[in-house]
Amino acid sequence: MRILKKLLNPSVAKPISLFLKYVCYFVIAFYILCLILSFMGRLSFFLHTDKGSYEYAIFSEENHGRHSRTMTISTKDNIHVWTDENGKIDFVTHIGLSLMYAVQLIPLILGYWFLSLVFSNISRGKIFVEQNALYLLYFGLIQLFVSVIVPFCKLLICHVTNLLSDSLIRISTGQNFLSGIGPGIAFIVAAYIIHYGIYLQDEVDHTI
Repeated sequence: MRILKKLLNPSVAKPISLFLKYVCYFVIAFYILCLILSFMGRLSFFLHTDKGSYEYAIFSEENHGRHSRTMTISTKDNIHVWTDENGKIDFVTHIGLSLMYAVQLIPLILGYWFLSLVFSNISRGKIFVEQNALYLLYFGLIQLFVSVIVPFCKLLICHVTNLLSDSLIRISTGQNFLSGIGPGIAFIVAAYIIHYGIYLQDEVDHTI
């Protein structure tokens, strides 16, 4: 309890919030780097060819054997790619893979931007304000969107890519369905609590 009181003390909470704001900036920068690497063909997947199957293959390499995988990224989705009749992965497949990765990261980048605004307000002593309630609500809704809607978006992108491409993609997604719903609901509840607290304070001020 004493530790909790110390953490909630404004003299401690403000510098911690400032630090967490920069942590959010770091996460955003990391996600942007991952997006760039994805469009550079550095996203790994399980590749199937006439010569064999290769785990952690990437679009930008010619030799898919075992070697160093520096500056590559991966996803928790199970992605399998089959080459075309010439043993190649066409560019349409590469774009499809990148879009499936981007459709998950772009909402998260936006979500952490909203979260950084909350920490920025707290570091300046602005805690129970309507802005924080809205930013927390947006972050919670984005978490739910990524967990519930994004898997269907990935499947749609995969389907459209297969229609336009000579190579083939198969994806198993939605593994993080439950892990994202809990935090999303928690942030929405936190937003409601702050909003209701502001409403009650306004009622008291008008009564006085």
